[in-house]
Amino acid sequence: MSPTQPTSPTNPTNPHLAPVAVPDPALLPHVQELCDLTDPYAFGPAEDELFAAAMAETNAWHTERSAFFRSLYEATPPAEPYRTPLVHANFFKRHEVLSIPREDVELHLTSSGTTGQKSQMFFDHWTIRSAQRMVARIFERNGWITPDQEVNYLLYSYEPAPSLNLGTAFTDNYLCDFAPARSVAYALRNTGGEHEFDPFGCISALRRFEREDAPVRILGFPAFLFFTLERMRAMGLPPLRLPEGSLVVLGGGWKGHADRRIEKEELYSLVTEQLGIPGERIRDTFGSVEHCIPYIECDHHRLHAPVWSRVTIRSTRTLEPLPYGERGYLHLVSPYITSVPAQSVVMGDLASLQPGSACGCELETPWFTVHGRAGVSRNRSCAVAAAELMKGMA
Repeated sequence: MSPTQPTSPTNPTNPHLAPVAVPDPALLPHVQELCDLTDPYAFGPAEDELFAAAMAETNAWHTERSAFFRSLYEATPPAEPYRTPLVHANFFKRHEVLSIPREDVELHLTSSGTTGQKSQMFFDHWTIRSAQRMVARIFERNGWITPDQEVNYLLYSYEPAPSLNLGTAFTDNYLCDFAPARSVAYALRNTGGEHEFDPFGCISALRRFEREDAPVRILGFPAFLFFTLERMRAMGLPPLRLPEGSLVVLGGGWKGHADRRIEKEELYSLVTEQLGIPGERIRDTFGSVEHCIPYIECDHHRLHAPVWSRVTIRSTRTLEPLPYGERGYLHLVSPYITSVPAQSVVMGDLASLQPGSACGCELETPWFTVHGRAGVSRNRSCAVAAAELMKGMA
């Protein structure tokens, strides 16, 4: 990986925040306007009206270009919010559906590891760039774009390999673009066709980083970070104090190792105790290759919906929308995607939704809590495949 060095976040030439055009400005003007919003958590009637207009445009776009989506849309009651059909994320594990010609596919990502079912997702230039710009907007708002400050990276994800096209690896490598890299260490080392978890390499990197004056950015699967901290304690190593300005951004969950999962508050406390990183600099995220909108915790550790998406909780029995506080399927909606009819995805996660006012931070948008996977499935995610590498290592 060769991280790029971005220009200043206040500079309009910053590549991460640079303008990007929808495939057809005449057909998607409100999609363009919505995704151009610079405040990632703008909230109010005007934003709701713009979102509804953008959804109408993206539904029309996919209805015209995808026979699959057209049949669903025509069968969807007009009373359904945004009249958007519900498509389960598992659908993309068994089917490839596009709303663009194959030659317009700029990026192909998958959701799982080396075996098992994989979601096959395809992105045109607009879709992947607009999603990346959303991430950049949130990082910019948090002050995490630091072009003049080198950092050391420890990535709890897959070391690059020629055939690797996992969404998690792509995301973590992209996050390295927000601060120039002094060095990069990977937890999942490429062993030639496979990847192997290297806890001792992680510990060695952390101890080396402590001696340097550059902040450290730890990105990726929380389970691997926990196993590293656990191994440090087992080895009797004293706590480290990583340089000021260090940051932890986690993602991927604990799928496949629920029996060893600890609550995030406990994990955050361990990170602070053993690495010296304060709680406000530790954030979890939620995302998927089927729905690339970034959900990143606020400083109160809540996953607020950004302005480019809407979150609904659906009954596991009827799929009807549920009120605040009740648990059901997590349903995510966004009009940003033009390459695949995935603007309305029902995830396999159980979650509950709360109003923004219930958080206590400055953000007003609703936020959700993920309570785990719904039921037992043979489907495997990136985190499942990655977690399997830890067998026998802890």
